[in-house]
Amino acid sequence: MEREAQFIGQSTAFLDAVERASRAAAVRRPVLVIGERGTGKELIAQRLHHLSPRWGEPLVTLNCAALPETLIEAELFGHEAGAFTGATRARAGRFEEADRGTLFLDELGNLSMAAQERLLRAVEYGEVVRIGSSRAVTVDVRIVAATNANLPRMAAEGTFRADLLDRLSFEVITLPPLRAREGDVYELADFYGRRMASELEWSRWPGFSAAAMAALETYEWPGNVRELRNVVERAVYRWGDENGPVGEVVFDPFASAWAMQGAVEVAALPGPEPELPPAPSGSLRDAVDAHERGLLMESLERLRWNQRKVAGALGLTYDQLRHCLKKHGLHQGRG
Repeated sequence: MEREAQFIGQSTAFLDAVERASRAAAVRRPVLVIGERGTGKELIAQRLHHLSPRWGEPLVTLNCAALPETLIEAELFGHEAGAFTGATRARAGRFEEADRGTLFLDELGNLSMAAQERLLRAVEYGEVVRIGSSRAVTVDVRIVAATNANLPRMAAEGTFRADLLDRLSFEVITLPPLRAREGDVYELADFYGRRMASELEWSRWPGFSAAAMAALETYEWPGNVRELRNVVERAVYRWGDENGPVGEVVFDPFASAWAMQGAVEVAALPGPEPELPPAPSGSLRDAVDAHERGLLMESLERLRWNQRKVAGALGLTYDQLRHCLKKHGLHQGRG
């Protein structure tokens, strides 16, 4: 698959979801893909198409949240010339474009009730009617839909058609959030870090320091894989030194001492100057290395140099710990 459509991960939760998609690909029935933003819903849709008998036919995508309600029906089902203001010529909709292929409807929960009703007929009978026309067009389309909304709850509240949900949910693939994918943060960070280093034409990939990797693995990742990719690539780009492991990670790119806190700032009364800690001597790299070595020494002494326990306490794999110990000259043991 394309460079941007690669599946990276080894956790059971993630591999189970990918396996379910692989099994569902061969079946013509609709599939619902559920997951938080950034979990890879579109990648699963691509997998469902490329592993299906329809792989040589079109994969057409429509983001239901990207268009105003008045245009979604025209985009889905097409329109005839003069059907509404601005419709100067007839146009086929996404259903006709995806004939014999796959139609991926992203952000399905944003469809209006009117569009849902027309979609129900298309799913049920394989027919679409262009806006402004009375003639039905027969289409052969496999539908894959994705959302991060709770569709069963929306159906119970009357904001999503229950009969449409029944027809679209032949198979439901729920993607796990990154925080539930044990061990995958390291795999993903290493992958995107190596790729960014290659893009920057580094001669080698130094990896992340133990402290930086621990920070990556303990973060909650509300934006999931998409957020992790941005954080990792930004960290490598800002570090700019291929000779030492990346030791600084910034999760919020908007964080700044000069960031605006609101439209109106209220001046505070002058007070005593706060006491600042003394600046560390040496470079930032030296300070980071010293802090990292201190963490290692404290854990080693506390856990009596049991490296397996130390790795677990620091959130590292055994191989990562051995790399850090060698870096700081601690790999020979207590001596």
